[in-house]
Amino acid sequence: MKVAIFLEAYLTFTNGVRTHVETLKAGLEKLGNEVLIVCALPGIKKHILKDGVLCCPSIGLKKMYNYGMAGPINFRRFKYIKDFKPDVIHIHTEFGIGFSGASIARLLRIPYIYTMHTMYDDYIYYVAPKKLINIAKKTAHFYFRLLAKKATCIIGPSFKAENFLKVCGVKKNIDIIPNSVELSLFNECSVSSQKKQALKEKLLLNEDDVVACFCGRLGKEKSVDVLLKNWSELVKERANYKLLIFGDGPCMGELKSLATHLNLSRNVIFLGKIPHKELPPYYCLCQFYITASLSEVHSISMLEAMSTGLPIFNIYDELNNVQIKEGVNGFIYKNVFDLKRLIYSFESMNEEQKKALRKSTRESVLKYGEEDLARKVLIVYEKALDIYSKKRQAKKRANI
Repeated sequence: MKVAIFLEAYLTFTNGVRTHVETLKAGLEKLGNEVLIVCALPGIKKHILKDGVLCCPSIGLKKMYNYGMAGPINFRRFKYIKDFKPDVIHIHTEFGIGFSGASIARLLRIPYIYTMHTMYDDYIYYVAPKKLINIAKKTAHFYFRLLAKKATCIIGPSFKAENFLKVCGVKKNIDIIPNSVELSLFNECSVSSQKKQALKEKLLLNEDDVVACFCGRLGKEKSVDVLLKNWSELVKERANYKLLIFGDGPCMGELKSLATHLNLSRNVIFLGKIPHKELPPYYCLCQFYITASLSEVHSISMLEAMSTGLPIFNIYDELNNVQIKEGVNGFIYKNVFDLKRLIYSFESMNEEQKKALRKSTRESVLKYGEEDLARKVLIVYEKALDIYSKKRQAKKRANI
């Protein structure tokens, strides 16, 4: 099957959507399919096709990490896609490139599949003043509803994504396909003890330190400020607790200031942006992963941490409580008192118990490999082709 996948950021920006698409592409190609990636790239003046990636001229949005926004309509782009002759188009973004993919699918008379990745209500503040947030939400919901209505099939990585689409007014069926993880890359067995020791020395970590981590965009929606406040309560009783924060974002400066204000200079290490392929050794320095974010749909960062054997301490989220299984791959807390109790209980486990927990944590994500993802998505592609074909035949009969 030939698949054209549309997303805004691919070559210059790393986020969950890009990681998901990279994994999907790898899985589809392993199963014998041909994939063309269509993405935005700030700074170029004409479309560039190279190594199966079509880069489209776009404007860099400085407020959103220089995220590229491409124009939704372009004849040159249409010509490239038409020459590729895709069987289906799969859009992973709602903006310029995504709209372009939906439009091209209609022109080529092929189905398009729409995957909703993001709880956009948590991100509206990036683009709308506070006074206009409610209006912006209503406008965004209307647009998502329209995009979903025209799609032949819709995919969501969790029931939380499905619920968000329902809130937007989408009434169609949504296929739930969880995100995936590169199991071979995120595997503590692939990281040498020498590499771990070198990193430990570089970060000045001691043998008796209890090390946790968080990985993600440092924006308001990730609630890293809440995480820091919780951590400050923990270290009052455990001075050897260290928190590694991987990632960058608009709140980096204020979060560093908050950490200083909370006297966490020795207990929190901001490591900034780490290339995706270089993350595993850092995870292997840690005993667990911790988050206070309520904006996750189906966190890839958590999957990657679990794949390296790290149990997750995840804040309670009524709409997204299926990723963590208590005592199997992590623990769920509702407040700082819960968190203290759970972490101190975890710390008191003997080595055999911790080893068993790491093992069950890793095993809990083995079903989320790249080929597993591709097979599930291919089923939706086949379904979309069937639905689209039947609709076209019905229209022909109606016109006779």
